[in-house]
Amino acid sequence: MNRIVKKTLIGLAVLALAGGGAVLYRSQSGPAPEQRYRLQTIERGDLTQTVSANGTLNPVVLVNVGTQVSGTVRKLYVDFNDKVEAGQALLELDDSLLAAQAGQSRANVANVTTALELARANEARMQALFAQEYVSRQEYDQAVQARRSAEAQLAQAKAAAEKDRVNLGYTTIRSPVSGVVIDRVVDLGQTVAASFQTPTLIKIAQDLSEMRIDSAFAEADIGSIRPGQKVRFTVDAFPDRSFQGEVQQIRLNPTTTQNVVTYNVRVSVANPDQILLPGMTAYVSIGVARRENALLVPNAALRFKPPEGSVKAETGERAEKAERPAEARERSAGGGKGRKRDGASGTVHVLDGKTLRPVNVQLGITDSRSTEVTGGDLKPGDRVVTGEIAAPGNGKPSSVGMRLF
Repeated sequence: MNRIVKKTLIGLAVLALAGGGAVLYRSQSGPAPEQRYRLQTIERGDLTQTVSANGTLNPVVLVNVGTQVSGTVRKLYVDFNDKVEAGQALLELDDSLLAAQAGQSRANVANVTTALELARANEARMQALFAQEYVSRQEYDQAVQARRSAEAQLAQAKAAAEKDRVNLGYTTIRSPVSGVVIDRVVDLGQTVAASFQTPTLIKIAQDLSEMRIDSAFAEADIGSIRPGQKVRFTVDAFPDRSFQGEVQQIRLNPTTTQNVVTYNVRVSVANPDQILLPGMTAYVSIGVARRENALLVPNAALRFKPPEGSVKAETGERAEKAERPAEARERSAGGGKGRKRDGASGTVHVLDGKTLRPVNVQLGITDSRSTEVTGGDLKPGDRVVTGEIAAPGNGKPSSVGMRLF
C-alpha cells in the first residue's frame, strides 16, 4: 500500500515539473514586442491646436419684408431667387376697401373746406357789423370761434385723408433694398392680416457674395478666441473642400442650454462664387495656438495601458508603480479635442530592447492626433506603444480603441 502511494506522489511530482517547464518555455518563447504591440516612432513636427464648433451660414443683411395693412394678395411680381432692386414692386394687395376709405376722406375734406369758407364769411360780416356797433362783442367772438373751429376740423380731415392715402399706397409692397429673394411666404389669393404684428411676406438677402457664420463655442474655448483670427470650415455640400474666413465678433450675450454655456462667434466669409447658400451647416475650426518643430507623441500612446502584470514580466517592476492612475492619465490626455494641456503630465511606454519602459513626460498643446512634449526623457527616434495587436484567432480588441482623442 505504501508503495502505491509513493508511486502516485512521484507521478504527480513529475507532472507538476512537466507543466511548469511547459509554462516557462511558453513564457520565454512568447511573441516579440513588435508582434504584440503597435509601435510608432517619435518625431518632430508642426502642431496646431484648434477649437471647433458648428454654425450656420447666413447672409450679412437679411430683410424680412412685411405689410402694414391687411388684405388679399392680388398680384405677385417676384418669385424665389429673383434679383430685385430697391423700390421695385414685389406684390400688390387688394385695395378696394382702402381706396373707398381714401375717397371718403377726400370728400370729408371738401365738406369741411366748404364749412370753413362759410365760417370765414360770417366772421367778416360780424366784424363789419361790430365796427358799426350793430352786434355785440359776444356775437363777434362766436363768429371768430366758429372760423377757428372750422380751420381745426379741416386740418383734422386733411390728416385723416393723408393717412388713408398712405395706407392705400401700402397695398403695393416694394423692396427696401437691392438683393435676391430667398423666401416667399405668401401665394396669390392669400389673405394677410396685420392686426397685432407685421407678417413676413418675402425675405430678401441683400448680398450673397459676403456671408457670415453664427457659431456656438463653449465657454471653455471662448477665452482663446480673438477677433481677426483665421478660420477654416467645411460644409456638407462640398465635403472635399475647405473654406476660409475670419473671426469678426464675439457676442457677449451667452446662451445656456442644459447648464452648458455657449457664446455666439460671428465669422465673416467671402463668397464670390456664391456657392455657399444661406442655412448651410458649417463645421468651424479656429487655430488658437501653434508650435513649430515640436516633439510630438501620439495621443493613443498617452491612453495606452499595458495589460495587468505585463510590465512586471518584461521589466521586473510592477505596472502600478510605473504608471499613474487611469483617471489622472485620462486628464493628462486632454479628454477632448483641442483642449490645452500646458503644464500637464502623462506616461508613455517605450520599447527598450525586448521590454517596455514607462516614461513620464510633460505635455503642451494638442490636436486630435498628437500632443506636444515639453519635458521628460522622451527623444526623437524612441518607439512608443500605441496599442496591442490582437492574437490570431482572438477576437478581443486591443487595449486602445480607435476613438478620437
